[in-house]
Amino acid sequence: MKKRFSNLLIKKISVAAMFAGMLFWSTSCKKFTDLQPLDALSTTTAFSTAANVELAMVGVYNAAAVGTYSGPGRGYPFGAASIEQGEMRGEDMVNIATFYAITYTSTQDASSASANMQQMWINCYQVINQANTFIDGVHLALSKGVLTAAQAAAYEGEARFLRALSHFELVINFSRPYLDGNGSNMGVPYRTLAVNSQAAVTTASAQDRGTVAQDYTAILADLDYAETNLPATNAHSITRATKGASIAIKTRIKLHMGDWAGVITEGAKLGVTGTGPYTSPIGSYKLTASPDGPFYSGPNTNTPPGNFANNTESIFSVEASSSANGGVNGALADMFGPASVAPFPTQNGRNLVCTSPNLYNASFWVASDTRRNLLQIKQTVSGSNFMFNWKYRDVVTTSDYAPIVRYAEVLLNVAEANARTSVLPTALAMLNAVRNRAVAVADQYTALSFPTSITLTQAILNERRIEFAGEGRRWEDITRLANDANFAVPGGVPAKILSSQLAGTGTDYVGAGGPQLVGASPAIPYSSFKFLWAIPTVETSANPVLAKQQNPGF
Repeated sequence: MKKRFSNLLIKKISVAAMFAGMLFWSTSCKKFTDLQPLDALSTTTAFSTAANVELAMVGVYNAAAVGTYSGPGRGYPFGAASIEQGEMRGEDMVNIATFYAITYTSTQDASSASANMQQMWINCYQVINQANTFIDGVHLALSKGVLTAAQAAAYEGEARFLRALSHFELVINFSRPYLDGNGSNMGVPYRTLAVNSQAAVTTASAQDRGTVAQDYTAILADLDYAETNLPATNAHSITRATKGASIAIKTRIKLHMGDWAGVITEGAKLGVTGTGPYTSPIGSYKLTASPDGPFYSGPNTNTPPGNFANNTESIFSVEASSSANGGVNGALADMFGPASVAPFPTQNGRNLVCTSPNLYNASFWVASDTRRNLLQIKQTVSGSNFMFNWKYRDVVTTSDYAPIVRYAEVLLNVAEANARTSVLPTALAMLNAVRNRAVAVADQYTALSFPTSITLTQAILNERRIEFAGEGRRWEDITRLANDANFAVPGGVPAKILSSQLAGTGTDYVGAGGPQLVGASPAIPYSSFKFLWAIPTVETSANPVLAKQQNPGF
């Protein structure tokens, strides 16, 4: 029997596959089923010119943006899927339909029924393998004089950035958090080998999961390399990895590790230090004046491409276009958009995921906060009135970029690190930089608002729930805080409101200080095996090493 490794199914990942996955492909080529094997287009040919190298790099980005899902992609792993899954694993949105039921209620298993979990594993490793194949090709191009040393290092930096991002997505879903045992639990296989031959499949199949700590060490090594070798800016703006993006993601990684000093050090490189004002010397990142600046401007506008393609706050986003996106089963505007909104009767989503009234009614989301109107909207269908996230609005061409990291996150990451180390004035200034652009003066925090490190840290965590709603960051916070004595979400995976609990008339959405509903779908204890996702059966049935290292309980 042929062995399988990650998503390869022993089918060789070829440079032809990278070319077929170009971001701006034609509609007629929008499939992954007609790929030639590696020997039909040799690495020597594919990396024989600088133009071909660039095409191959675009192909790796496309694998990250669109991916595959039993045929056409649905935005796995980063086009939309990581954002949608990250929200559905949390409690701040409600799954209205059955589309995300397994993820939402943590009823996953290792079989094909858990398709979303399978596809995240499969597509992350597809990106990883394409990145590794690309790195080998870049080394070949360098040896042939096709690229200069600087060009080769920059291309490798981009590939290693995507490789790090993909492994991190895997480890936070399939492994216990770093702060449980200081990374001593089983991680995920950190693949650095290009699997494009039977010999490589054999080698890769012998690799075990290693530990979470080993994964984090490798992730940081890749990001360090990317930081060193990538430019501060490039012609592709926010859709290609840069030095600043590598640093920003490192603040996230070190936050998960509880390395507060490391978060502060990395943040300082991007100008996040002291009490502000905050502007990055690398990439000139800064907060937009209004909280909707990285998305669409204004409460009732829908004129693509909006601001999401070019703004000062977005550090790295995954690009979408009318010809390359997750489609109606994966695009952000379709997933999060209401089915009917009066101003846009022909430009509406699928009514699949709404904002939870528990977040909308949270006392910490004050009434004066402009994000309530700028980035939330109410559906107008009679009997189905829910509040929806309104960051993604282009249902017509589904061109909304998927935000991966923004300057606001760097500020809040560093704010939390300072609060944890009792540098309260600095932490408060960074929190206020993000929050004050949205709230009335009377609701702004002062030095008297939070007398202790614990109270200020909690305020920062509350702000993250508002600021990053609809961006997939919620699960990341839930898992990293799972063992925190002060800030763990009660129950591990929190209890979830079921759609049947909502009145459907809009009366559940009262506003700040309103009632909190008790989730009918019970919490999953951190100790439960359901806290993690299962390694897919398609992997364990053909990989004896990983079959022996399946997450317990599956």
